[in-house]
Amino acid sequence: PVEKLSPSINLGYRLILPICLFIWLLPLLAIFMTSIRPVIDINTGNVFGIPSQFNMIENYTTVFAKTDAWAYMANTLIITIPTVIISVALACITGYALAIYNFRWALPLFFVFVAGNFVPFQILMLPVIDMSNRLEIFNTVPGLVMFHAAFQTGFCTLFMRNFMKALPFELIESARIEGVDEFRIFWHLVLPLVRPAIAALSVLIFTFIWNDFFWATVMLQDDAKLPITVGVRSLNGEFVQQWHLISAASLLAAVPPVLMFFLAQKHFIAGLTLGATKG
Repeated sequence: PVEKLSPSINLGYRLILPICLFIWLLPLLAIFMTSIRPVIDINTGNVFGIPSQFNMIENYTTVFAKTDAWAYMANTLIITIPTVIISVALACITGYALAIYNFRWALPLFFVFVAGNFVPFQILMLPVIDMSNRLEIFNTVPGLVMFHAAFQTGFCTLFMRNFMKALPFELIESARIEGVDEFRIFWHLVLPLVRPAIAALSVLIFTFIWNDFFWATVMLQDDAKLPITVGVRSLNGEFVQQWHLISAASLLAAVPPVLMFFLAQKHFIAGLTLGATKG
């Protein structure tokens, strides 16, 4: 703990921490300041100075007036929520099998899930497009949800398997001795114990999918199906770059993940620290 270190280190820590926090928050502060400027400030080069006018209400209302922001938000929820449910559900089932059952291929199969996380997803663009065309799911929301779930399941399985592996195996053995079937052990014993981990994983995957730009651009061509991260591009004209409106729309798009984190903050922190200590 910093409090137990020497006074000079303690003082240095207290001086450096606010500076680091300010530098870390500086891009977000710059985007916020841009979102409340009039367009004339950006055109005249007043990007980092004090705004000549504070047009917060005008800029944020213009985002909803000039674009289908509500529709983009709804599309993002339609894409994100099923992906989170499918990915976390598959990860719980797969993680339980890899953590509890000692079959021959358990460890190699687990390494396959881990190795999938190190594949750059950009190189998968052409195979994904070709496969989605063959399956006739290109430019469809279910197709995007399917591929999102497929890509996220590897990380989710790694996450859930490690948490389930840390559970006392004696609990499962005791349940088996009592004659409880495997599904009831999984549903009534294991899942309640890893509920904080499920909450933490759900928040992470929700944030990943909500902020996705690449796959939404690749898989969706119809403007009516676009999520908010791609839909904000409609604020830019052919010859005019409306950065004040794009900044406002970007901050509005960041509200749901931040809100979800604060609502599930207790479970999120408990999930990340689950198994960190013994005794």
